[in-house]
Amino acid sequence: MAEPASKTGDDAADVLAIFGITGDLARKMTFRALYRLEARGKLTCPIVGVAIDDWDDERLREHAREAIAATIEDPDEDVFSRLADRLSYVQGDYQDAAIYEKVGKAIAGRRRPVFYLEVPPSLFSTVVHGLADAGLTENARVVIEKPFGHDLESARALNAELCEVLGESQILRIDHYLGKEPVMDITYLRFANSVLEPVWNREHVAHVQMTIAEDFGVEDRGRFYDAVGATRDVIQNHALQVLALVGMGPPTGNHPDSIRDKKLEFFKAVRSADPTRYVRGQYEGYRKIKDVAPDSTTETFAAVELEVDSWRWSGVPFFVRTGKRLAKKASEVTVTFKRPPRLGVGSGKQPDPNQMTVRIEPEPGTRIRLFAKKAGEEETEPADLTVLFEKAPGQDPEPYERLLGDAIAGRYQLFTRQDAVEETWRIVQPLLDDPRPVHPYKPGTWGPKEADLLTRGICKWTEPWLPEDEPQAG
Repeated sequence: MAEPASKTGDDAADVLAIFGITGDLARKMTFRALYRLEARGKLTCPIVGVAIDDWDDERLREHAREAIAATIEDPDEDVFSRLADRLSYVQGDYQDAAIYEKVGKAIAGRRRPVFYLEVPPSLFSTVVHGLADAGLTENARVVIEKPFGHDLESARALNAELCEVLGESQILRIDHYLGKEPVMDITYLRFANSVLEPVWNREHVAHVQMTIAEDFGVEDRGRFYDAVGATRDVIQNHALQVLALVGMGPPTGNHPDSIRDKKLEFFKAVRSADPTRYVRGQYEGYRKIKDVAPDSTTETFAAVELEVDSWRWSGVPFFVRTGKRLAKKASEVTVTFKRPPRLGVGSGKQPDPNQMTVRIEPEPGTRIRLFAKKAGEEETEPADLTVLFEKAPGQDPEPYERLLGDAIAGRYQLFTRQDAVEETWRIVQPLLDDPRPVHPYKPGTWGPKEADLLTRGICKWTEPWLPEDEPQAG
């Protein structure tokens, strides 16, 4: 049973310690997030960087300036100066108890630390136990990056190691996808608009599809990706988390962890995936990438059909596909409603089904596809209702900015609980135990043709709704 989450963030952290602050994630994402939090006035505590590199405070500040200049256009010197004043550095080896004594001295007098572990998962337990042995975890929160294990067994083993010294409510599992504004918008679209709830069920919905497509390849991440693949990298976490927001029941208003509880209910209702309803693909040229095995069978494309055993969704298939080097970069989820009956309008033809699409990227927004009479003819044509979520480019909080801010403030909703982690691994575990053959596909396509057979007799994969497809004003 999960421990209760903070309601309002009234236990805000009074120091943030980042382990691995000299690494790539910090250079590409973390310093940018910290700068944006500082610019918004959301950063309220000192920041202690911890790493093995032989740096000092000034070298860390120089590195921060370089990282921010590379990711922020025309950074404000006053903002950076305030951020730099918060930074200090602790050097040492994570395997050595002395580093945790140094961290203890650096945060002396602070009562509610947040420790952010930007280190390989193999070091999570080492760092957490080192902090505990130094007496630093009693009132702490610890943020860890995915992957949370490699399969169900390893996820449970990792959690058991962490929970030897931490409570569940102290562990914040960060998945940047949950910090995306359009992902959060799904919850508001569903439950702030009562017009949707009566039709959001098996009586009216024919099927649900999700596409997370990238038009680029693995590039310089061959070593990491070849050990992971598309199913572990995307479906087990990003895709299932979004589908839970689409499929969960209404959250209650009197419990701070209601949304995570409802997502867990949805995960429990999803059947363990059927390997016969699973397609894997690998783009041509993948095996030539540095650090990829020449005979690799790792999938760069995965598609699966999922079934949900709940009163709301029984009989409604959920289709998910993801891949690299596909035709377009696009992330969206589409709910397709059942076709209307044949009518005495529109030349007696059966109308096409209505659809509601939530586009996560590019240019987040939602589209409801309705149909109206075509001018001058007795036929129907699409009459789309479109809303773009982003009011001003760059103004919405970015994923790491929001998640770091929530970790500091003590807001838990966007972090993944262990019970949900185990359920998502349970769902995909059969696909890992019994992988299907890998089918080749050409870069720039929508994956192997075998993926089209997955939906045959039910539907076709929906073409992603992209900004360039929308009518332009003027």
